[in-house]
Amino acid sequence: MASLTARERDVLACLGAGMSNADVAVALGITEATAKTHVSRVLAKLGRSSRMQAAVVAVEAGVTLG
Repeated sequence: MASLTARERDVLACLGAGMSNADVAVALGITEATAKTHVSRVLAKLGRSSRMQAAVVAVEAGVTLG
């Protein structure tokens, strides 16, 4: 998880909160396409294949937004 950028950690926190790509975009002030890209990168860096798996990582690690 140390390889995640600050923005990717924010996205991970959003995933942990159960947010959709549209919700992530609104919460972080980015486009939905950018949110989708960030989610894909987070999944790849964590070696996970689903948003749910990433959400579990976020919750277990205590990753929250700001």
